[in-house]
Amino acid sequence: MRAAIVGIGSLGTIIGALITKGGKPIDLFDSYQDNVDALNSSGATIAGTIDVNVPVSAYTPDQMSGQYDLVFLLTKQTNNGVVLPQLLPHLGRDSVVCTLQNGIPEDSVASIVGRDRTIGGAVGFGATWLRPGVSSLTSSYAAVEKFAFEIGEIDGVVRPRLDTAREYLECVGRTEIRDNLMGIKFTKILMNATFSGMSAALGCTFGDVLDNPKAMTCLAFVANECIAVAHARGVRLVEMQGEDLEFFELNSAADIPSKMPLYRKIWGQHVKLRASMLQDLEKGRDCEINYINGVICEYGRECGVATPFNDKIVELVTEAQNRRGVNDFSDLGRFDGLLERYAKDHSLAF
Repeated sequence: MRAAIVGIGSLGTIIGALITKGGKPIDLFDSYQDNVDALNSSGATIAGTIDVNVPVSAYTPDQMSGQYDLVFLLTKQTNNGVVLPQLLPHLGRDSVVCTLQNGIPEDSVASIVGRDRTIGGAVGFGATWLRPGVSSLTSSYAAVEKFAFEIGEIDGVVRPRLDTAREYLECVGRTEIRDNLMGIKFTKILMNATFSGMSAALGCTFGDVLDNPKAMTCLAFVANECIAVAHARGVRLVEMQGEDLEFFELNSAADIPSKMPLYRKIWGQHVKLRASMLQDLEKGRDCEINYINGVICEYGRECGVATPFNDKIVELVTEAQNRRGVNDFSDLGRFDGLLERYAKDHSLAF
């Protein structure tokens, strides 16, 4: 059994280290030479809520040889057009690519590697890449132990290959096999579109968003739009991290205060986290906004569901990306006109 991780950033470093520590040999591939060199010379280091260092085997994509039976895909979706064609020669007929990327990438991955070789999943913890070979776990380790991954097939059929993927991922933390992958993906996209979206739009941590009532009001509408779009596509959200995220659906703005305790219960474990999209903006790179909040906006247009709060996040993040800069919390004021118009149009009070 040959396994690999492609994309050794914040999450890939942690997952690669813990799978290796758990006794499962796995090769790590990354296009950043300095990262590969550091991983090989000093091992994969996890800082933050745990302190771990594990010797690993890391390579650049041009060093890939032979066939891999199982590949965990952790690159940014923005790189799929380059990464997946490079991977194709190293996949056999029965090889499996498990995408753990943000957003809903399964169909686009399958269009390149084949639907019969594609499975997907969601990651239930967050991390920050610090420097070559070093990543900080910014979620509590308890969250990793309880809610690390949820994986499934595109068509919902539970096949034995999911057990193989789970054997590797459970070296990191609890891994659940689900028969409703799209439910998982829409649930995870809500989790990302809300706090990751606001973190990237405002240049702040999840905790900063949690502690600001206006930011949380905007976030509540972001979540409601995600649920409305999912329902319009015939998808219901699934339980994640032990909670039913359908609870975040709003009948009116009056519902928002009742939602706050659950937001704090779930995301209170991740208050130090800065969204990976924000980390990309800070490095002057393109981020995945079009694959996270942007997907909700795109699907909303297709289904006739208005998504003004997700639209505003996309606008703010895209502006920052285009100028190769980062927004700050003062940009929360950019939501004021939207809140006022939304209140007037829907007879709501804030």
